[in-house]
Amino acid sequence: MKSVTKALSNGFTAVAVALTISGSSFAASDTLLNGAKSGGEVRLGFANEVPWAYPGEGNAPLGFVNTIVINTLKSMGIENLAPVVSDWAGLIPGIKANRYDIVTGGMYILKKRCENMDFSDPIGVFGDVLVVAKGNPKNLHNYQDVINTKSILVTGTGYNTIDVAKSEGVPDGDLMLVPGPTEMLAALLAGRADAIVTNTFTAQELADQSDGKAELSDPSKMPEFTLNWVGIGFRAEDSGFREAYNVAQAKYIGTEEMLAAVAEYGYTKDQLPGANASTEFACANR
Repeated sequence: MKSVTKALSNGFTAVAVALTISGSSFAASDTLLNGAKSGGEVRLGFANEVPWAYPGEGNAPLGFVNTIVINTLKSMGIENLAPVVSDWAGLIPGIKANRYDIVTGGMYILKKRCENMDFSDPIGVFGDVLVVAKGNPKNLHNYQDVINTKSILVTGTGYNTIDVAKSEGVPDGDLMLVPGPTEMLAALLAGRADAIVTNTFTAQELADQSDGKAELSDPSKMPEFTLNWVGIGFRAEDSGFREAYNVAQAKYIGTEEMLAAVAEYGYTKDQLPGANASTEFACANR
């Protein structure tokens, strides 16, 4: 995966970005959209999850999810955007507490999350994988391998992999929770954990950061249901905004312009959500 330290090519180097206002199909009753049309600020909430969504200099929103959202909103004519950085576990509580207006963190669309936040149409499909010590000394490729070898599995607080690991039978005592990717890699390299479980994008980034001390296991050996769709989060009362966003996103996703904009973050046509992908299906089945 290419380096993800570059700023967005649209020149977003400040805390806020000004984009052109044009006509839209915003619902008249949508407070957030009415505010945006009047020049109000739309706040993007995300954590430090490279290469999905993360802060650059001055908290500039970097990563492929932020890139997709910023360019989609630009096509809608949204004027003012401001980044708000949170920890991962605080993203949904934060939008519910009105600390930001859209969650661009790169969250899987899951039934449990759909009960607390509305999602856009999917922006991509992604799988999970284990990160293990170089050479994979314990031959770990999935949750059953972790259980059979009584290995310690580390993941992030608030990650969906906690529920997945428990549903697969990983004992609580063998599941280590830490704040995020940096701490996950530190636990693996220090020998406090035998494997990290996370999505393939973050996993590759961690392996790249390990100076050759870690590698990915075989993702094809993970359960099929760990394949998930990612969406953008909205408050339920902002349904007009979400609907307008979906229309604009549908015109942008999969275009050459979009694929070029996210290429530096490792997103390719292989991650496109697919013609039959739907938020309704993901909310009901994931």
